[in-house]
Amino acid sequence: MNKNNAIKRLTGLVFAICTMALLSACATPPELSGAAPSELKEAPDYVIGARDELNVFVWQNPDLSVTVPVRPDGKISTPLIGDVQAAEKTPQDLAADISKKLEKFVVDPVVTVSVTRFAGPYSQQVRIVGQAVQPMAIAFNDRMTLLDAMIAVGGMTEFAAGNRSVIVRVENGEEKSYTVRLDDLLLDGDVSANVPLLPGDIIIIPESWF
Repeated sequence: MNKNNAIKRLTGLVFAICTMALLSACATPPELSGAAPSELKEAPDYVIGARDELNVFVWQNPDLSVTVPVRPDGKISTPLIGDVQAAEKTPQDLAADISKKLEKFVVDPVVTVSVTRFAGPYSQQVRIVGQAVQPMAIAFNDRMTLLDAMIAVGGMTEFAAGNRSVIVRVENGEEKSYTVRLDDLLLDGDVSANVPLLPGDIIIIPESWF
């Protein structure tokens, strides 16, 4: 490679780096809605998802009571009535649907549905992305907190900027972003930095600038 070509390549590389730095500096950060709330209203009722496992109990009819998985298509198979759509329904709504279908075969059927293994619909899973040790989506559980989610993903990497992390949450159809203090929570043991989560929360852990 001659000297002129080397200079051209070096000039191009410097230009590219400067351009990236300029774009990064001019990027508009997401609008934040303040710190994540330390208390929340009661979480919405659990919604059944594919790969959940359900116990369908029909009172005084043990032959009709089954424990079944929710198939990837969102349906379950039950005695007498066959396939029933389960995903995206609450256990109470599904029990009412099954009860109505059983009326053709059973007098005044009383049905209860309970979830014995949780996966939850994708829309209600909590996602942890960025500088987590194992970024993943996890099933939401009642009273789940930020600490629970971080334990599930093995904590943060050494490159994480924990106190610049955010929770992205949809409230009343509007997307909001809240700051959280993961460094304070995980490294300093400050339990005041632990906040409750809601179904569908996205926890974003950025990389440190240094």
